[in-house]
Amino acid sequence: MSMVKGVDVASYQSTTYSTTGLDFVIVKATQSTNYINPKMTAQADRARRAGLVVGYYHFLVKGRPKEQAAYFVTHAGERAGDILACDWETNTDGTYATNAEKDTFIKEVKRLRPQCRVVLYCNRSFWTTRDTTSYAGDGLWIADPNRSAGSPNVEHPWTFHQYSISGGIDRNVGNFPNRAALKKWADGAADAPPSRPAPSTPSTGGATVALTAQQVHDAVWKLDQIAAPDTSPTRDTNPNWQAQSWLKDTGNTVRALRVELGAVKAQAQANGKALSAALERIDALTATVAHLAAGRGSEGQS
Repeated sequence: MSMVKGVDVASYQSTTYSTTGLDFVIVKATQSTNYINPKMTAQADRARRAGLVVGYYHFLVKGRPKEQAAYFVTHAGERAGDILACDWETNTDGTYATNAEKDTFIKEVKRLRPQCRVVLYCNRSFWTTRDTTSYAGDGLWIADPNRSAGSPNVEHPWTFHQYSISGGIDRNVGNFPNRAALKKWADGAADAPPSRPAPSTPSTGGATVALTAQQVHDAVWKLDQIAAPDTSPTRDTNPNWQAQSWLKDTGNTVRALRVELGAVKAQAQANGKALSAALERIDALTATVAHLAAGRGSEGQS
């Protein structure tokens, strides 16, 4: 499958990076609410002069996600069709934004910049161990340097894959057949193609066709934008809750209930043992009282 190629750059990269063979460039714009990449404009202009699709990313830190979103859109490029990204990873001080803060930031950027695609960047560890909602805005930009370009080890459909660092610059591929298709998506005129297209299904003459787990997952993913189930925990705040996200939350709830049930059972067993010991003590005391009463009765007869 053909894919477009791109890089992402920040202040520690040159403003004269090579654009040869590239289709897109994503430039670091801001971080927190007090940092702007001093090379941002020059780095973005170099990509525009080469006719590439341009994007900007914000390094999200812990706390005040809406304020960070406003800061980002205030300083990032103003052009419709520019891709905006939330960079969700560990800060140099060891802290990181919560899953809820990540979701809030992306939704606020989408509200402030409805003319732009907004995606989530994170590494595979964050996606598989810290994400709890499967929410990535308009697409997932996954960092997985342990896999070849275009084959990140995630089940969720991906839009961009950061797969290596070469020449001091992060290398990426996009899940689009050509630059025109990427630009059409960035302009909001088309959906991104599925990251793992299902093979055509041959005629079976009515026989049962076995589906792989990946095909089932992809089919569920295509239900995006359906009405949320009545039991969806975020129905009030996200009426377009994705089906697999709801299932993921349901699974998390079941696991939490099992843990709680185990604790209740353990407490019940402890209470049962305490009750048995108390009953045995009562029986012993009752026997002692009966013995003493019998002794006093014998004294009265003598």
